Order: sequence, then C-alpha cells, then structure tokens
Amino acid sequence: MKKISTAVAALLLLFIVACTNASKKEQEFDTLKREVSDVNGNVNADFKPDYFGVTTDSTDLPQQTGDPEKKKQPNPSQPIPNPDWDKKIIKTANLNLEVKDYNAFYASTRERIRSFGGYVAQEEQQQSEYKLENTLSIKVPVDQFDNALTQISTGVEKINEKKVTSQDVTSEYIDTRSRIEAKKQVRLRYMDLLKQAKNMEEILSVQSEINGIQEEIESATGRVEYLGHSSAYSTIHLTFYQVLNASAKGNDAPPSLGTKIGNAFKTGWGWIVDLFVGLVSIWPLCLLVFVLVIIYRKTRIAKPKEEVG
Repeated sequence: MKKISTAVAALLLLFIVACTNASKKEQEFDTLKREVSDVNGNVNADFKPDYFGVTTDSTDLPQQTGDPEKKKQPNPSQPIPNPDWDKKIIKTANLNLEVKDYNAFYASTRERIRSFGGYVAQEEQQQSEYKLENTLSIKVPVDQFDNALTQISTGVEKINEKKVTSQDVTSEYIDTRSRIEAKKQVRLRYMDLLKQAKNMEEILSVQSEINGIQEEIESATGRVEYLGHSSAYSTIHLTFYQVLNASAKGNDAPPSLGTKIGNAFKTGWGWIVDLFVGLVSIWPLCLLVFVLVIIYRKTRIAKPKEEVG
C-alpha cells in the first residue's frame, strides 16, 4: 500500500513539474513576442547606442551622486571629441549650365570626375534645332563635393541654376543600426527557445517568428547600406548645353492648339496627295482592271440573250 501511495505521489509531482515547465515556456514565448513589439516600436530600453559606433549598457553608466544641481565640469586636459566626424549627411546639387564648346566641356568634365574619385551613374543626351544638351547624374565622394561643384561650374558661358540641398540622416542611421542589434538579440533568444520545443506546433510557431525577425533585419540592413552609400557619395545632377541656332529658340516650346489643328490639316492633305500619286504610279494596273471589268459586264449581258434565243 505504501509503494502504491509513493508511486502516485511521484506521478503527481512529475505532472506538476511538467505543467510548470509548460507554463514557463508559454510565459517566455509571450515575453519574447512583447519584446519583438517593443523593438518594432522603440529600441529596447537597456540597449543604448553610442553615437560613435560603441554600444553601452545602462548599468555601465556612472550614477549621479551628491547635489543634482552640481554638474560635472569637463576636464580641460582631456581632448573634446569632434561631434561632426561621424555625421551621415546626404548632399545633392542641381546644376544647369550653358557652355561654349559642348565636346570640350564634356571631355574636361569626365576627366575632372575621375580625378575626384567619382563616376557617372546616368547620362542622357538630346539634340534639337536650337541646342545640343546632355544630362549627367554624377556621384562624388562627400569630401570632394564642394570642390567638384566649383570645378565643374568654372569657365562656362552662363550658370542658369545652382541648387544645393543637404539631408542629415545621422539619427535614422543610428536608430536603424540599434534596431538591427536589438532584433538580433531577440532572434538569438528565439533560437534557444526553438531548441527546447517539444512538438511540431511549437517548432512551427517559433520558426515563423524567427523568419519574420530575419526579414526585418535584412530590410533594415539594406536601409543602413543605402544611407551609408548615399552619405559617402554625394549626387550632382548636371545639365549642360551648347546653343546651335539661337534663332530657333522658340521651336523648342510646345505647340499651341491652333498649331496642332493646322498641322493635322496639313497631315491629312499630305495623305490625300500621297494616295493620288500612288494611284498614278500604278496606272497600267488600274487600266487593266478597268478593261477586265468591262469585258466581264459584256459577258454577263450576252449570256441571257443566248438563253432566250
């Protein structure tokens, strides 16, 4: 009887332990889901990014003691870091230039771009009766941006437009990198939870969460790479042209409604003239068709008369 009681007690104890472990797994899974939601909205509070690429934990920060009104004075012997050394700024410029010699300016510009360490990302050339025009999308290192603008716009006939814009994406760059690190930490915890899964349902559920986090990490990584390249290489949208015939300047303007209607009448009359000329050019064939039609009609009329006789 005692052995039976002992066995029952052991079974009850094992059942209670199993229920406790299952409850802990569910709580850990729910906690991970909440952390993922927090990462999507805000970076984990314990994960504090250093703006110079070093991550620190909140527990490593010095605790303030004494009078809160007294602020710690900087040590004059220590060097003050330059806050602008790691800035991520996207610079863009629009240039519209009139040049005297199209070919000479084009060749010199390509040579200057190579000397700056840049490259031409896109090029489009157009020519009309009035002018010969080219549009270039130029990428140059950010430290050569101002020098490139000065060199390209030197020695031209006229500067029609010069516009420079700057976009500071430092906060977005740092925030996105911080989110990537936080998501990686959550993914590692999901990987540990995946090893502890006991059935297929738990495996599929955890794997689905891991796949979703991996997609978010890859998307954020692509954004970081784009911001890094865009801030490392500035963009210059250059449009330059040479005037070929100054008297034909108005020809580049879009035609009015009356001009379009007049052109339509001219086009229609041209089609009629072309049709008439085409018929005249094949007059032997037309004459042959005309003779065949007359013979055919005479034959049709002669047959009824023979039948009546």
